[in-house]
Amino acid sequence: MNKKQGSSPKKKFALQALEIFRRRGKKALEIAEDTIVNKTSIDKPVREALELLLRENRQYVLHPALVSLTYEAVGGNPDEISPICASMVLITCAFDIHDDIMDQSTMKGQKQTVFGKFGMDIALLAGDALFMKGLMTLHKACEDLPTDKRQKILSLAENSFIELGNAQAREASFKRKLTLSPKDYFKVIEMKASMSEAEAEIGAILGNGTQHEVEALGRYGRKLGILMALRDDFIDIFEPNELLNRFKNECLPLPLLYALKNRRLKDKVIRKLSEGTLTNTETEKIVDLIWDTKEVTQLREQLHKIGTQAMNKIYNIQPSRARNEMVVLIRATLEDLD
Repeated sequence: MNKKQGSSPKKKFALQALEIFRRRGKKALEIAEDTIVNKTSIDKPVREALELLLRENRQYVLHPALVSLTYEAVGGNPDEISPICASMVLITCAFDIHDDIMDQSTMKGQKQTVFGKFGMDIALLAGDALFMKGLMTLHKACEDLPTDKRQKILSLAENSFIELGNAQAREASFKRKLTLSPKDYFKVIEMKASMSEAEAEIGAILGNGTQHEVEALGRYGRKLGILMALRDDFIDIFEPNELLNRFKNECLPLPLLYALKNRRLKDKVIRKLSEGTLTNTETEKIVDLIWDTKEVTQLREQLHKIGTQAMNKIYNIQPSRARNEMVVLIRATLEDLD
């Protein structure tokens, strides 16, 4: 996106990335949905919340798609690992529900969150159910693997969950702090990308990749996760409701945190956000104020550097459709940021 276009136009790489995610994540999402829908032991209100989450939030194909990509990149057939991919869908859904509760997020874009529609109690229970089902699905999918491979995968999953939980705890302590250091918030984003790194390594391990391939693909996954989170932060500065909720209940998007280092702009931006309402026109004015500042320009430059680093991590992997698609994902995160 850019300050003239906002977040609405879909460019070539973004459309390609969406297609990659949908195609590679479709089977895992279907398995995850079936795991919930057919569980009559889950009470109706909780089951309805889970069904809403999985059926109306298709972004969860991202996580199984990354496992699929790295598995294929080292020579595997991605259709063979759908159950493990499904476990990633369930677990990341659980984290998202709990994250929405912590952030008091009732809407994501034009859709209600589980917390927004069903309230805190049902949302908590739904998140807990997803964690349990996700972990059980992961363990079951790993049962027939060789012991060393199973231990590596479960250890990667455990460590990434711990790092992600630590990131959420750290982020919670930063809420509503207008003096928050951009570097401290960037560290949280890096920690949250632990899940993408683990997913990329798990795919490579399942596909019998070499140690070099596993490490390279893992680093790619971490950098892709960082870029996707930063792109979301840029998108949020174009969305009035999301921007206000982040001002009131969360941390400000990273571009705004950098812009607030500019004393000339800080009072103007904070005054506008403090009014409690934002129109699209007022949001555009905020974007116009910050977009070409030295601080935000440097942040965009940093994103491009991270993208180059991610590309370099996979160029030693054998050329393949999967590697080409991984390049597309990086380019999609950087599209329209100039």
